[in-house]
Amino acid sequence: MNILLTGGAGYIGSHTALSLIENGHMVTVIDNLITGTKRLIPPKAKYYNCDIADSSSIKKILKENKFDVVMHFAGLTKVDESVNNPDKYNDYNFEKSKSFFNCCFENNLKKIIFSSTAGVYGDSSSQYVKETDEIKPMNPYAVSKSKVENFLIKKSKSEKINYIVLRYFNVAGADEDKRSGLISKSSTNLIKVICELATKKRKKMTINGNDYQTKDGTAIRDFIHVRDIADIHIVAANSFFKNFSSEIYNCGYGQGYSVKEVINEMENIIRSKLEVEIGPRREKDIAISVANSDKFKKKFNWKPKFNNLNYILKTALEWEKIN
Repeated sequence: MNILLTGGAGYIGSHTALSLIENGHMVTVIDNLITGTKRLIPPKAKYYNCDIADSSSIKKILKENKFDVVMHFAGLTKVDESVNNPDKYNDYNFEKSKSFFNCCFENNLKKIIFSSTAGVYGDSSSQYVKETDEIKPMNPYAVSKSKVENFLIKKSKSEKINYIVLRYFNVAGADEDKRSGLISKSSTNLIKVICELATKKRKKMTINGNDYQTKDGTAIRDFIHVRDIADIHIVAANSFFKNFSSEIYNCGYGQGYSVKEVINEMENIIRSKLEVEIGPRREKDIAISVANSDKFKKKFNWKPKFNNLNYILKTALEWEKIN
């Protein structure tokens, strides 16, 4: 396949680009490097430094290349930042995506894989969240992703487009060969923060709330290794050529770990205690977010390769040591 990949200088986009190239596909990356890092883009990928809302540049790229599928990763991802600046998130994640997709449709690129988030479910009452659960995003980041989902669903009724929406739970870990991983200044990603603590880049970390209705009072999340997420994208892209219909899928392991459990596992790996304090809950944080991911697994007979918290933490830690 010839894949157009937006946000390929970012964490998940770069891993997916690496996996695609390893599997013999051609990859073209569009990234304006606002949050991305150029060195994460695989050397074998063609690269354009370009904003997804720069319609004239996008049209030129689409005309010069015959792409089979577009994978759209580009966007802003920090929940706390979105709460403080909702207009920015609406502009970057929704308005720019809409402009970009319309360009794709006009130039006959109509097979789309969109990176969404489990955040669209909000504080679901389900222990294991299904794709059919109610959509009730609780922060502007999740709202912006939900709006793009709705845009694609609506467009598919008026145009012959095929989409796959992938709702990520907590993506974590890094490439075992240390070619890519999470690079983020002032990150709020739990495993990134724990790795910074373990490598002495931070003195301490704060657990945001220990009074949730969970087994140890801390929030519970479903962590999926970034390499499995990349693999899911390849499976999804292949499905377009087997006449599968447009669909929405959860991307998680269906297994939750509390914040304390993740910290304890890292302490076991490094054989030392981490400096941790308890702070207040973050605004609009949810207690439990665990996927029911049966739909994707059954449809494609897919099995994860890296469903192991210890492996997730070790790969993230090894990456952190060199960055």
